[in-house]
Amino acid sequence: MAKRFFTLVSLCSIIIALSSCESKKEKKEEVAKFLVTSPLKLDTLVERKHVAQIHAIRHIELRALERGYLQSIHVDEGQTVTKGQRMFGIMPNVYQSDLQRAQAEAEIASLEYKNTKTLADRNVVSQNELALSKAKLAKANAEVRLAQTHLDFTDIRAPFSGIMDHLHVREGSLLDEGELLTTLSDNSKMWVYFNVPESEYLNYMTSKSKNELLKVNLEMANGQIFNQEGTVETIEGEFNNETGNIAFRATFLNPDKVLRHGETGNIVVKNPYKDAILIPQKATFEILDKKYVFVVDKNNVIRQHEITVAEEELPYLFIVTKGLTENDKILVEGLRKVKNGDKIEMNFQSPKQVFSSLQLYAE
Repeated sequence: MAKRFFTLVSLCSIIIALSSCESKKEKKEEVAKFLVTSPLKLDTLVERKHVAQIHAIRHIELRALERGYLQSIHVDEGQTVTKGQRMFGIMPNVYQSDLQRAQAEAEIASLEYKNTKTLADRNVVSQNELALSKAKLAKANAEVRLAQTHLDFTDIRAPFSGIMDHLHVREGSLLDEGELLTTLSDNSKMWVYFNVPESEYLNYMTSKSKNELLKVNLEMANGQIFNQEGTVETIEGEFNNETGNIAFRATFLNPDKVLRHGETGNIVVKNPYKDAILIPQKATFEILDKKYVFVVDKNNVIRQHEITVAEEELPYLFIVTKGLTENDKILVEGLRKVKNGDKIEMNFQSPKQVFSSLQLYAE
């Protein structure tokens, strides 16, 4: 009986030992492999968008320069007008009468001057009297020109070619001097204003060559890119202390008159990066506002490395400006499962293979 019991205990021990060995073998086989890749080095073009306001190169208000009844309207809302084209007519009767009166008074002054000159030539009157008569004539002629100007103001014409906005008055309206009639926009060129942060402004000013102008594109409200390239010609003189931005002004030709005054859109600035070092954003982690990656050494031990990235971001990618080379190997997945100094099993994939699996935007 004792011998049988000893045999049973021995058998159980063997089974337990075998089970333990099998368990250790399974655990060894279940050791996870971590996805590792290298940074990708290539020339990159990064697009940055800025909210923009679109203005006509000339946009003015047309106002009545004289008081009176609006007698006629010769244009319609949204119409394209040419320089000098008649747009509005104010009832001219009063101003015509003023002109006729001024012309009559000028004629009287002219006759008086001629008579005085004849007498002065015969030494009948003094030269002072002749000079006074001449001054009266000059004053009368000035009154004629002033009356003619007031009459001309009743005939309102386009100061330049452009597109007319909606009417603020109707025929028969009694207009006061300075009353708004409509607005007129010259859309042959458009000025597009957008705000740029201080850091980007400094990058642009320090990197551009002399007399080099920044080329930009315009994304319209429907998401399409305007078919003309713009040029930044003007930068305002001061930063906005509240926002830390400064305004840029880009000029766009508008041959098809697609753009109109008051539209909005996005200015697209393309910043080139030569030999940029690219890594997946998911391969990074932050500690106290600093970015880090796990770099795998030749012994498969991971080491925590601080990196610096560019302000511009690509979808799901970072541009590394400091801290990595294209020959380094970095941990892409499982960052929360490891710690600094761990030794790992690698599943190395080429950068192109890893990047192609990222959910990059199709645009």
